[in-house]
Amino acid sequence: QVQLVESGGGLVQPGGSLRLSCAASGFTFSSAPMRWFRQAPGKGLEWVSYINSDGSWTNYADSVKGRFTVSRDNAKNTLYLQLNSLNTEDTAMYYCATNGGGVQSQGTQVTVSS
Repeated sequence: QVQLVESGGGLVQPGGSLRLSCAASGFTFSSAPMRWFRQAPGKGLEWVSYINSDGSWTNYADSVKGRFTVSRDNAKNTLYLQLNSLNTEDTAMYYCATNGGGVQSQGTQVTVSS
């Protein structure tokens, strides 16, 4: 079964950190460029980051650049997103997906609140 299963979301105070994980199965993860997206309440889907298949190249939205870090462990078929210096504007449902969008996770909620 082709799927992406996320974990790691939760409630965090402003300035805090979280690490999201996205476990892949059913396809050749090591050959798949991946993306992270998020959707804040009442807003559209926002692209967050991109990582190529071997993890040698990454790219970020301006809104998260310098605070978020995407990485992957192809031996574990897992994608990560490290979220640092979180603020209330980062509150959203976060999704991982293959670059072409053919496979997308169920999402995990990140809430930043004091």
